[in-house]
Amino acid sequence: MDLIGGLLISLGVFLVLLAGIGLLRFPDVYIRSSATTKAGGLGIALVLAGTAFAMGTTEAAVKMGIAIVLQFIGAPVSGHVIGRAAYRAGAPLWDKTVVDELQGFVERPHERPHEPPVR
Repeated sequence: MDLIGGLLISLGVFLVLLAGIGLLRFPDVYIRSSATTKAGGLGIALVLAGTAFAMGTTEAAVKMGIAIVLQFIGAPVSGHVIGRAAYRAGAPLWDKTVVDELQGFVERPHERPHEPPVR
């Protein structure tokens, strides 16, 4: 059980590290939010699962299971809310962004001129 727990925790820490690198390296707030939501969320869930295995008790498994479920519910919602707030605040899109599906549906304070979305 300790070996499985250690492997899960190590893999989770690696994914959280990748999310942190993505946060520093990606070009705009929308892609950064996606990286931290996906890699960070799964990484934290793996760390929690590894902790449950390492502790080896039913109580720990139940608590960590609840925390994992809450993580999988909360991370995508928070990523969506951050992206939506950034868009409404006028955060610039990456200059290589091709499609802006919210253009015309969500008002932005400082619209930058660019071509209409390709459908």
